Amino acid sequence: MNKVIGVFLAALFVAAAGARAQAPAPAPGTDAKPAPAAPAPSAPVMKTWFLRLIPPRPTFDKDMTDAEGALMEQHFLYWKAQFDKGVCVFGGPVLDPRGVYGVLAIRAATEEEARALADGDPTVKAGLNKMEVAEMKIAFLPSGK
Repeated sequence: MNKVIGVFLAALFVAAAGARAQAPAPAPGTDAKPAPAAPAPSAPVMKTWFLRLIPPRPTFDKDMTDAEGALMEQHFLYWKAQFDKGVCVFGGPVLDPRGVYGVLAIRAATEEEARALADGDPTVKAGLNKMEVAEMKIAFLPSGK
């Protein structure tokens, strides 16, 4: 639902910008000035969220079944698509000797939106993995990210 609202707002911004750019100029010789444009509605403030993917067992990376491996491929494709859209900032496995787990940093306006993205992970939907979500302030990123 939030994505639909976001797309709607983006389309509204584009339409408003086009209307302002095409506003007719005042007639020559008149002092008429165009009316000031109404302020555009502001986009939602995007926050950054830390997601921790918790596998079903500490040895998961060493003994996953073929079916679990297929789900993990879907997991990778899901988050790669989010990365390509600019939603996922970074992500990958943490090779902790006590048990591998996954981490992701994502952009979302609300905790509900972040949780919806986490819940949309195919491995979470299938009940294989669990996901923790917490707000995060990223202090260091390469410029332009």
